[in-house]
Amino acid sequence: MVRGEDFGPVGEVRTGAAGAATRDTGSAAGSCVVLIGPPGSGKTTVGRVLAATLGVELRDTDQAVEEQQGRSISDIFMDDGEPRFRELEAAEVAKSLACHVGVLSVGGGAVMDPASAAGLAGHLVVFLDVGIADAAKRVGFNSSRPLLVVNPRAQWTRMMDLRRPTYERLATFTVLTAGRTPQEIAAEIVHLLESGQTGDRRE
Repeated sequence: MVRGEDFGPVGEVRTGAAGAATRDTGSAAGSCVVLIGPPGSGKTTVGRVLAATLGVELRDTDQAVEEQQGRSISDIFMDDGEPRFRELEAAEVAKSLACHVGVLSVGGGAVMDPASAAGLAGHLVVFLDVGIADAAKRVGFNSSRPLLVVNPRAQWTRMMDLRRPTYERLATFTVLTAGRTPQEIAAEIVHLLESGQTGDRRE
């Protein structure tokens, strides 16, 4: 259940003093809408639009790690290795889930950490689903994606096959993003929040 400054329980629409409908997500710490999905699904871009629409803050765990370390994720991979990055990522996810109120975009591989996956319990989780054609257009599979440097299309497909069951298991609901603008995707998420169409999470 997500709460925020001008918002209440997810799916609940309240009428303000002037008769205008307002969403209420409250102000309890550690309550957020969490966006998950593979590289190219649009988590950060959609998250920015969604947060603006809801009137809350966006936090991106990848960007937070880069700011804390003073270097890019690709540099962390190169200098310290993937295990060290995953440690930093897991710590940031735990911190954000505990403290952030608003929209939270988590790195594509973060959900593969058991502790991070378990931490999503009690939060509304949106899986932004995307195919390789749209993902390639959005991210270009460049060197900033350290896991996609060699044969990026094959790597992305293999990665998605591995992660999809986890994305689907953790998701409160899934939103298809292929061929859609960030505004359209965010609008669907808002509609789902207001209508309470949050589906059944498979534990």
